[in-house]
Amino acid sequence: MKIDGRRIANTILNDLETKVKKLNVIPHLAIILVGNDPASKAYVRQKILTAEKIGIKTSLFQYPNSIPTKDLLKHLNDLNYLSDIHGIIVQQPFSSHIDQKKIVNTIDPQKDVDGFHPQSKFESPIAAAVLEILKFVPLKNKKVVVIGKGETGGKPIIQILKKKGIIPIVIDSKTENKETLTKDADIIISAVGKSDIIKSNMIKKGVILISIGLHKGSDGKLHGDYDEEKIKTIASFYTPTPGGVGPVNVAMLLKNLVYAAS
Repeated sequence: MKIDGRRIANTILNDLETKVKKLNVIPHLAIILVGNDPASKAYVRQKILTAEKIGIKTSLFQYPNSIPTKDLLKHLNDLNYLSDIHGIIVQQPFSSHIDQKKIVNTIDPQKDVDGFHPQSKFESPIAAAVLEILKFVPLKNKKVVVIGKGETGGKPIIQILKKKGIIPIVIDSKTENKETLTKDADIIISAVGKSDIIKSNMIKKGVILISIGLHKGSDGKLHGDYDEEKIKTIASFYTPTPGGVGPVNVAMLLKNLVYAAS
């Protein structure tokens, strides 16, 4: 059965819209986008449209892949000191020449609504979204596998699960006997962003599949880490792409922003 991420997100957004109307300020989100990655552009577009629907202001600052780290840091510092901006996000990933750690650590922790700064007061939206989607599942009694441990996907999910007392099995490119681990899993959370990371012969009947990863297919559309047609009769629940984790991730990001503006 498909997990309706849009329905989950709308419940959160309706509550946020009510809160925004009661604020004395208009929450303002600054978005920095570097390059032309299709998945990144799709996420940014979704964030802007969703924010506008509930009365949140957004400002998009778009730069070419060639921008030096020092120039990006200057723009971030300028945004840090603007009192009418309550949240700042830098859409990832971006070019390898940009120092990701410096970028993340430069954002004011009080405005880091993506939760990447070590001293950020905000929970990672993607990790919070996964927990929100899995609210109906007693996680402590389940075998949870996380595929991928990247900074923007797998890592924050692994961290939040551990905070909840759940120690997931983590699969990366060096893991041996991957299929043995996935076939034994009750829940698989995949954060890779490549086609067919999870194949039908890698999972057991009744598994719950959550796809965080995104990639652009040969059809020009965005896809998750598994072929939905091939797993839908095996999985008990699964997130589709689009309409799965993405809308909930955006809702959780905006929840952080409204809190920052309060």
